[in-house]
Amino acid sequence: MGFFIGAVGVGGVLLIPPLIWLGGLSIHEAAATALFSFVVTGMLGTWLFQKRGSINWGMTLPVCSGAVVFSYLGAMVNSMVEARPLALIIAVIIIFTGAYILRPSRRKDENLRDGRGAAQRTLLFGVGAVAGFGAGFSGAGGPLFSVPIMLLLGFVPLTTIGTSQVLQIIVSIFGTVGNLRYGSVDFMTAGWIILFELVGVVMGTRAAHAVSAGVLRRMAGGLCVALGLLMLIRSL
Repeated sequence: MGFFIGAVGVGGVLLIPPLIWLGGLSIHEAAATALFSFVVTGMLGTWLFQKRGSINWGMTLPVCSGAVVFSYLGAMVNSMVEARPLALIIAVIIIFTGAYILRPSRRKDENLRDGRGAAQRTLLFGVGAVAGFGAGFSGAGGPLFSVPIMLLLGFVPLTTIGTSQVLQIIVSIFGTVGNLRYGSVDFMTAGWIILFELVGVVMGTRAAHAVSAGVLRRMAGGLCVALGLLMLIRSL
C-alpha cells in the first residue's frame, strides 16, 4: 500500500480490508487506524517529492486549505454510520476509484492546468473540501479522492501526486482528531504497518519518477477493483 501511495498517490484505501480481515479490527477502527498511519507516510512522501521538485505549492496550498475542516467533519459522520453500510460504501468507493484509474486519459499535455489564477485556486479549494470529507469519512486518505478529481479536471499528473502527499498529512491529522473524539485508533497496529508503509513509499516515489505512468495506473486500478469487489461480496 505504501508503494502505491508513493507511486500514484492512491493506495491507502486498500489498507482497510486487510486491517479488518487480518488484523481483526472493526470497520470503524480499521478506517481510523489507516487514516492515522497516513500522517507519517504523507511526511515522507512530501519530503521525497519536494527533493525532486515535484510539488507545486501554488496547487497544494488551496487543496490543503479546503481539507482542514471537512476532514474533521467526515470523521464525525463516520462515527454515525453503522458498520455494514459503512463497509459497503467504502467497497463501492474502492471499485469506483479503480475503474477511474483504469480509464484511459484523453487529455493532451498542452491543455493541462497548473493551478494559476483565482478560478483554478477556487477549484482546488473545492477539491480539498471533497477530499477532506471523503478521507475523514472513509479512512481512505485524501489522495483517493483528490487524485482522480484533479486528473479529471486536467491538472498535471506528477504534481497532482505531489499535492496528494502533502494532503495526506492535513487530512490525516484533522481526521484523526475527529476519530479520537468520536471513535478509536489502534495505535499498536498502526505502529507496525507504518514501518512497512514507509519502505513502500520510498520505492513508490522512485517508480513514479522512473516507470511509465500507464503501468503504475493499471497496477493500482486493477488492485482497487479486485479488492473492492472482494470487500463488497463479503459485506453482502
